[in-house]
Amino acid sequence: MSFYLNAFSDLLVEKKSHTLWVSLNRPEASNAYSSGMVKALVEVLRFADVDTEIRVIVITGAGRNFCAGGDLKAMRGKSGMFAGESNQLREAYEAGIQQIPLTFAQLRTPVIAMVNGAAVGAGCDLAAMCDLRIAATEAVFAETFARVGLVPGDGGAFFLTRLIGFGKAMEMFLTCRTVAAEEALKIGLVNQVVPREDLKVKTQELTEQLASLPPIALQMTKRAVTHAYRSDLPAHLELMAAYQGITQRSSDHFLALDGMIEQKKPTFGHL
Repeated sequence: MSFYLNAFSDLLVEKKSHTLWVSLNRPEASNAYSSGMVKALVEVLRFADVDTEIRVIVITGAGRNFCAGGDLKAMRGKSGMFAGESNQLREAYEAGIQQIPLTFAQLRTPVIAMVNGAAVGAGCDLAAMCDLRIAATEAVFAETFARVGLVPGDGGAFFLTRLIGFGKAMEMFLTCRTVAAEEALKIGLVNQVVPREDLKVKTQELTEQLASLPPIALQMTKRAVTHAYRSDLPAHLELMAAYQGITQRSSDHFLALDGMIEQKKPTFGHL
């Protein structure tokens, strides 16, 4: 369809047979989210989900990384999707990035994350929202919200906990440690790990395998499995938006940003 030929903000879209390939396209920023990227991703996913020719969607990142999550420089500058005071941030989260998990929760089409590099913070969450994950051996995963004085306001706690279990998800969120591809495979965070040079080919094989199945049965099977794990997502997201509005303007948040960007160890105050 001509829709996929449109220019999308910070997003590359290519339709091949029954597969839609979607690439986050800010390689200079490790594919960190921008407001335009969030809006475009939601628009493309919702359109593809009602396109009867699309049976599988693949999400990956341009360049060497999958997605770095939030843009640290935009956070520190209170610009773009991080502009405004606490209540404005809460509203922005609900109207913006939280539309991504809400969209994933409604998708009938199977989605594969082709994790070609680092998947950090909201980038790790994006991979967790997909139905299947195939990672390059160099890929790494981390939930780094607490390190910069934030909470997983994009719904990551909802999806990751259901994917790898309460204990492992809690560990990732509280320690902020980096999980290598092989460990990610062991704990169920990814389904396959392959050499980087084989990643596209192996992902293509997986898309062909899924696309070869009866499409209605495939969609209904996905919805059946998803329904088994679904709970009150909107209530969770509403609370996380409020928490994010508070933490986004805390002094610890900006001290942490300074430390990461300027590569110095921050000193935090008492609670």
